[in-house]
Amino acid sequence: MVGVARSSVYFARRADVCRAPTSTRAGRGGTRWLSDDELIVHIRQMLAATPFLGEGYRKVWAKLRFGGIRTSRTRVMRLMREHHLRAPMNVGAPRGPRAHDGTIVPPAPDMRWGTDITGTWTTQEGNVGVMLTVDHHTAEILGIHAAKRASRWEALEPVRQAVRRCFGAIRKNAANGLELRHDHGSQYMSLHFQQEIEFLGIQSSPAFVRAPEGNGCVERAIRTLKEQLLWVKTFDTVEQLRRALLEWAELYNERWMIQRHGYLSPAQRRREYYAATEKQAA
Repeated sequence: MVGVARSSVYFARRADVCRAPTSTRAGRGGTRWLSDDELIVHIRQMLAATPFLGEGYRKVWAKLRFGGIRTSRTRVMRLMREHHLRAPMNVGAPRGPRAHDGTIVPPAPDMRWGTDITGTWTTQEGNVGVMLTVDHHTAEILGIHAAKRASRWEALEPVRQAVRRCFGAIRKNAANGLELRHDHGSQYMSLHFQQEIEFLGIQSSPAFVRAPEGNGCVERAIRTLKEQLLWVKTFDTVEQLRRALLEWAELYNERWMIQRHGYLSPAQRRREYYAATEKQAA
């Protein structure tokens, strides 16, 4: 026995490795640490010597540790950030502008519609697609449809319903000047869908990529549909679901209160707007 703890002996053996060669202050147990200016020199040398690109602060910290320089990861991260040495971060694919003109709600009905697809389940036919077309001004559900396969042809059905409802018939340029907001789903970007709405006089208005708020009116209607019907009732067949959707849409249009309309329903807002327009024209 020499009166020295075993840990002290092991520490003494490692002292030349663990102790920084040019110290400015002492740490716990007498270990001496490098200053920030000295440590950043070692970090730069480590980054220059590595054969890899974009190594982050964790790997730099580990290499410093293996090289006998003891410090914390947070300190290495701070110094690399302050000296602009951090690895480039994954920011995803390039995006278009996130800002629109301040609102997606136009000043009158039948200026901009929105359409989208959601899904539900039937006990006998399994998964089903549910498609809606909504007026951005009134928040009316102008067309609603369900199909076992949500194809580009099926996605046009609620649009056709809306055109017949608001413009009388399916014909060339029937809805001339109208915008149709939709996402970048394959159904909506397909040539068939785009040619059909162009025939009807409707201008395609895709929402910004990764910005669902650009199609927020129909997204909000879908949420209400789920909360009020799809999540509280079970349907056996697609046809049973279709009938329930049509009935619910009429109930929603006549009785669902919209705060921005002063708690009028969507249908009441449409009638109020056109009544005021006729009165001004008289």
